[in-house]
Amino acid sequence: MFDPKDIRKDFPILSRTVHGKPLVYLDNAATSQKPRQVIQTLVDCYELYNANVHRGVHTISVEATERMEEARRKVSRFINAPSTEGVIFVRNTTEAVNLVANSWAMDNVGQGDEIVVSEVEHHSNLVPWQKVAHQKGATLKLLPATEDGRVDLSFLESIITQHTKLVSVVHISNMTGAINPVKEIGRRAHQVGALFMVDGAQSVPHMPIDVCNLDCDFLAFSGHKMLAPPGIGVLFGKVSILEKMEPFLRGGEMVREVWYDHATWNDLPNKFEAGTPNFTDAVALGAAVDYLDGLGMDAVRQHEIDITTYALKAFAELEELDVIGPKEAQDRGGLVTFTAGDIHPHDLGTFLDSEGVAIRTGHHCVMPYHRKLGLVATGRASFYVYNTNEEIDTLIQALKKALAYFAHAS
Repeated sequence: MFDPKDIRKDFPILSRTVHGKPLVYLDNAATSQKPRQVIQTLVDCYELYNANVHRGVHTISVEATERMEEARRKVSRFINAPSTEGVIFVRNTTEAVNLVANSWAMDNVGQGDEIVVSEVEHHSNLVPWQKVAHQKGATLKLLPATEDGRVDLSFLESIITQHTKLVSVVHISNMTGAINPVKEIGRRAHQVGALFMVDGAQSVPHMPIDVCNLDCDFLAFSGHKMLAPPGIGVLFGKVSILEKMEPFLRGGEMVREVWYDHATWNDLPNKFEAGTPNFTDAVALGAAVDYLDGLGMDAVRQHEIDITTYALKAFAELEELDVIGPKEAQDRGGLVTFTAGDIHPHDLGTFLDSEGVAIRTGHHCVMPYHRKLGLVATGRASFYVYNTNEEIDTLIQALKKALAYFAHAS
């Protein structure tokens, strides 16, 4: 049985207080908390087999290498990758996108070509493509969003054309929460011969993901949003494409042979993992995958639908708040982004913090779409496996107090 109250016992930080109040952590879209199982895995790494991987023949180096590669196998199974060769460890989603931008796009996009993203992209899936378009003389095109913040499929044929070389789209928006129809978008991209990349930072931690079913050429996601430490992420790529790409970084481990004037490259995935890898966090990511597998990703998704449904209903009772994004929880990830009239979100977030409630305030690295909506910033409450309806009640009560306070102050 999926019981968030029972799950909470695995997360030490959730028992602390903030300003004398029990912590209500609702900033999971930014980063998730870590269970004891993941924390202990890190401790074991440093206490029992801390050694460089892929290089040594001594026992602890071999043990460290085996654990890192087992973590890669776990991640591969988690996203149903055809093999581990296409599972590359990076620092985070941002690095994964930049790897594709520098190692694929710089060699395959040219004058007159097109790169397509959406209006609701995180800066990490926008700014790298701006650089490629500028340097290669290509055009960066935007798929418009519907009123509720989803990619508007009616524009697919007019925006994604025979000139399009790459389409890169966020799966779940970290601002609107909207779940984009990435499979349909990818189908159109492949129809015109373009490659298709998915930003899975907000989807991989929260729902079952099958890269074979999505038929994406690349998928990027971060470990820290799915119970693992920061500093570890994944780029999945189709092996047939990765094999033709030049390395992003060059140095140790990614080489096969080196002469004074040239070098040849190692096999996948090592070709894209230059230098000493962050093997401890990779192993911890494997432990996080084990934890999520134990819960069941279908159950994780259903819990988020349930708690988001509860939250949307509660938010609807506060007339002063405007919620951004799809109206139904089934159409969105586990987050609610909102505004509160003339109250600046930073002021609102500070007040909520005094009540022990942690939410996100700002533009959430989606500045252009905020600007399109005429907003400087928004508040965002985001949920994960350990959040409860009672915490939503606490959030709502804190919001009511905040609204009353600012109404009186004005």
